Amino acid sequence: MDSIAGKKPALIWAVHISTALLVLLWVLPTLGLLVSSFRTSDQITSSGWWQALSTQESQLPAIRIEGAETESDGLFVIKGNLFETLGGNVSHWGTSSKAPEAYAAGDTADLGDGRSLTVTADGGYALTSSASMADLRLPRVFLTASTPPEFTTENFQNVIASPLAGQSIGQAFLNTLTVAIPATIIPILIAAFAAYALAWMEFPGRPLLIAAIMALLVVPLQLALIPLLQLHNTLGIGKSYLGIWLAHTGFGLPMAIYLLRNYMAGLPREVIESARVDGATDFQIFRRIVLPLSFPALASFAIFQFLWTWNDLLVALVFLGTGNDQQVLTGNLVNLMGSRGGDWEILAASAFVSIAVPLIVFFGMQKYLVRGLLAGSVK
Repeated sequence: MDSIAGKKPALIWAVHISTALLVLLWVLPTLGLLVSSFRTSDQITSSGWWQALSTQESQLPAIRIEGAETESDGLFVIKGNLFETLGGNVSHWGTSSKAPEAYAAGDTADLGDGRSLTVTADGGYALTSSASMADLRLPRVFLTASTPPEFTTENFQNVIASPLAGQSIGQAFLNTLTVAIPATIIPILIAAFAAYALAWMEFPGRPLLIAAIMALLVVPLQLALIPLLQLHNTLGIGKSYLGIWLAHTGFGLPMAIYLLRNYMAGLPREVIESARVDGATDFQIFRRIVLPLSFPALASFAIFQFLWTWNDLLVALVFLGTGNDQQVLTGNLVNLMGSRGGDWEILAASAFVSIAVPLIVFFGMQKYLVRGLLAGSVK
C-alpha cells in the first residue's frame, strides 16, 4: 500500500514542512523589519509590527500643558489640544505617573489652589484657575489613548541623507558598493581562468597546485589579516580601496577556483575535444564554450561573494579604516546601535537599507542556481 501511485511518502511531507518553516523563519523577521522601518518611534515602542494596521491603546509620554492664558468671568483659562502632533483618542488620563489613568475622558480633576483641569476624548484640555498662572509651572498630563496606524518615510530620508552627523548612511552605502562590486568581479575573473587551466590544460605540477588550493581553504581568515596588512603597508596600499579589493580577492580565490574547477571539469569532454579538432585555441574554447556553459557556477559564486563582501565588517575595519569617509554599512550600523540604541525607527530603516541590495542581487540571480545550461549540448 505504501507504493500506491499518488501517495507521497512521509519523508517528502517532512521535507516540505521543514522547507516552509525555514522560509517563514527568514521571511517573518524581514517583513517585520520592513514594516518597522516605516513606523514612527511612538508606534514602535507601543506595539509590535504585526499590529501596525490596527488601532492601538497605549500610554503616551507625558505632555506638559502650555498655551496663552486668557481671563473670562473672573477666571484664568489656558486651552489647547494635546494631540496637535501625535493624534489619537483619549480613554483615560492623569496628572501623576503613579496614577496615569485616574480620570476618564471628559472628567474634571481638582488640582488644588483653585485650579482644575479637564481633558476631552479628542485631546482638548482646559486648565482653569482663580488666580493668574503666569509664574506657575503648569502640570503634566499622562494619557492612555487609542492611536491610529501611522506610517512615515522620514526614517529613510534621515538615514540616507540626514544632516545629523553619525545618523546618515548615505556615504557608507556608497563605500560598501565601492568595496563589494570590484571585490566580486576581480576574483571571478581570475578564478575562471585558473579553473579552466586546472580542469582542461595539461602542465607539470597541476595536481600539486590543486592540492595547494584545497589546503588554502582551511586557512583561517583571522590568521592572515595582520601579515597581509603589513604587506599592504609596505607596498603603500594599506587603508585604501585597492588594499581591501586585493584582500577580498585573496580570501575568496581558493573557494572560487575550487568550485569553478570542479564544475568545468564536469563539462562534456566531447564538446571540448570537438572544438580542438576544429582548430580552436584554449582561449577560444574558454571564451566561447566553457564560459557560457559555466555561467550558473559563475553566478552562484558571484551571489555568495557579493553577500560576503557586502556584509563584511572585520576585513573592512582592518584594511579600509573607521573614518566617516571610509566606513562601510556594517560599521555604520554598529555605531548607530551604540549611539542611537533607543531610536528603533532609525535602526530599522538603516538595517533594511543594508539588506535591500543583497535581496535584489539574490532574487535577481537565484534562477541560475538551479538552471542547467548543459541540456542538449551533446546529442
